[in-house]
Amino acid sequence: MEPFDPLRSMRFGVLAVAMSFMLLEYLIGRLAHHDVHDVRETAATFGVAAGHALIRGLEAAIVALPFMLAYEHRIFDLDAGTVAGAMLLFFAVDFIYYWHHRASHHVRWLWATHSVHHSPTRMNLTAALRLGWTANISGHFLFYLPLAFLGFHPFAIVAVLGANLAYQFFLHTELSPRFGLVEWILNTPAHHRVHHASDVECLDKNFGGTLILFDRLFGTFTEAPDGKPLAYGLRGGSASHHPLRIVFSEWSAMMGEARDVSTFRQKFAVLFGPVERRKASAAALNRPKAGEPSKPSARADASQQTNE
Repeated sequence: MEPFDPLRSMRFGVLAVAMSFMLLEYLIGRLAHHDVHDVRETAATFGVAAGHALIRGLEAAIVALPFMLAYEHRIFDLDAGTVAGAMLLFFAVDFIYYWHHRASHHVRWLWATHSVHHSPTRMNLTAALRLGWTANISGHFLFYLPLAFLGFHPFAIVAVLGANLAYQFFLHTELSPRFGLVEWILNTPAHHRVHHASDVECLDKNFGGTLILFDRLFGTFTEAPDGKPLAYGLRGGSASHHPLRIVFSEWSAMMGEARDVSTFRQKFAVLFGPVERRKASAAALNRPKAGEPSKPSARADASQQTNE
């Protein structure tokens, strides 16, 4: 008989709970005649999630080293085991998550990974599982590294961030009521639906994790437009149901544009410039020379599949 593995049991339990809620959402949607799933899209999402699960262990091993080094050179000793320390870490993680998330919508190098999460055209709990495989290549972990340097143990940081992300799983649904005054403080499905919407008035709004307070403080909060159903997915182009295309299409478009410009400054601007730069750079690449007819570019079309 195999020895009891609490970590493995916890992972199995989390998966079982997530699958149970996804099934419940599907059944409620069917009973309410509200079609919240597309079979091909859901299958593609599970493909992306399977790949993400396979590489997550390797990513954890790679990221552990800089966090432990930062913690060894910490400035303070901050104990997340106390009430005050736990509250401080909770707010610190949520604050950093807000700016990390906001940066992921504005810096193209970060958006190349985060765009995967915005590619579903249906808002349901399975969409929460569609995560990019290249987060650590993009350097997303660097946003949280200062917390270890300040004195929080890396395990505590991972635990609080994990709880933050687990909470967000339940935000990805259309089958949810409004929560009244609670919505002034907490992020809710209604707020997160706006964040995922590709309607122009909803773009780059509601970046919060557990809390919606930082969006209200920094001017990125908005409500859903009245009387208008929300559209989801990346702006421009057609949705793909191939996991590899979903994961790497934005990287491919970005690297292609970087190859097509000549100077280091131009390449840097393509890779690390604002997300909005994509349409401008694509237009410049396809601008015809004097006397030449204009020609469409598949790469330019691909690069416009964005939620900027």
